[in-house]
Amino acid sequence: MITIPTREKINAEISLPGSKSITNRALVIGALAKGETELINRLECEDTSVMIHCLRDLGYTITATGDTLRVQGRGGFVPSHQARLNTLNSGTTMRFLTGLVALGEGTYILDGNPRMRERPIEDLLTGLRSLGVDARSLNKNGCPPVTVRAGGLPGGDCLLSGDTSSQFLSSLLLSSPYAARPVSIRIIGKLVSRPYIEMTIRMMSDFGVSIMKEDPRTFTIPAGQQYRGRRYTIEGDASSASYLFAAAAITGGSVTVSNLGQASIQGDARFVDILGALGAEVRKDYTRLTVSGQIKEGIEADLNTMPDMVPTLAVTALFARGKTVIKNVANLRYKESDRLRATATELRKIGGIIEELPDGLIIEGGELHGAEIETYNDHRIAMAFSLAGLRIPGIKIRNPDCVTKTFPNFFDTLLNL
Repeated sequence: MITIPTREKINAEISLPGSKSITNRALVIGALAKGETELINRLECEDTSVMIHCLRDLGYTITATGDTLRVQGRGGFVPSHQARLNTLNSGTTMRFLTGLVALGEGTYILDGNPRMRERPIEDLLTGLRSLGVDARSLNKNGCPPVTVRAGGLPGGDCLLSGDTSSQFLSSLLLSSPYAARPVSIRIIGKLVSRPYIEMTIRMMSDFGVSIMKEDPRTFTIPAGQQYRGRRYTIEGDASSASYLFAAAAITGGSVTVSNLGQASIQGDARFVDILGALGAEVRKDYTRLTVSGQIKEGIEADLNTMPDMVPTLAVTALFARGKTVIKNVANLRYKESDRLRATATELRKIGGIIEELPDGLIIEGGELHGAEIETYNDHRIAMAFSLAGLRIPGIKIRNPDCVTKTFPNFFDTLLNL
């Protein structure tokens, strides 16, 4: 357990390790590419370590030197003909590698920790089956463990539900260049977290693969393409930066992140605009973002495009005047925890006036006081609620080590700003 000391003002300029979302996509692309890929400013955390270990279990060669990773691409070939992969609670690893092993020749089992076994994946498996792959939930409940009996990816047309996770679509997109026939994916219903899809498409293009977007719901990947290995610099993690920006806005200080700018391909980089709407001052240039000054009034925010920012905004909103309404994030119930329920429960514990909605939260300040925060082994709950301790004496975070999933040195970084 760690106790968060209150602070008058947070003032800092900092450079952050690379984005987890970009790192794990780049690892998959590098493994499938022709030639070597060199990844600069990689993020070293549980999620990226799990991805690296699983790729090595599949026979890929990945070496690390400092903040650089070298991935020896196999041109769309999966070296191992069978493997049992433990993805722990890494959603990107489970979803992306379920698509990748479809390119192989053999039988692959992907499993995870108890929480991963509760996280739905049937929409992705249905999509793979429509493309000619035998992919099934071993327990027949639509959740991991998953078995894939692969003989290459035949390709064709696919209808894919988009309302649970954008990672299902990203998984199919990442592997589809190596299908025997063109792949056309049509999204059914709402597509959540669309900026993550744009990130995937942008990175595929950076490595030499093109996607045809006939309309906002249809994605076509021509056959016969392959990624080309290259040197690639990973920008600072926008999701991690959000906590530091919020710390500035909560305390009335100023934080600059020097390797994240307005040209970022990460949707979560736009969280600074949410803080601006709350009343903080935001300054942007191509490679730097700064948040300064204190938040003022509550807002209404649709966070469907950046759902991971919900706990951060919810805690920040405690210190604004009036109500803040967060909506259109029902898919948060399928993350590392049920983040809507977890956030509402812990906000009430410290005195917040909270209404939990089916797809969001309504937050008002209340009589705030210290408490021990249950993290539900969810890194984003731990990091978000640590921000409350900057203003509220007596905030204690249980199981702080859960932040190793994406930001291992978070508490050192926060407390030394």
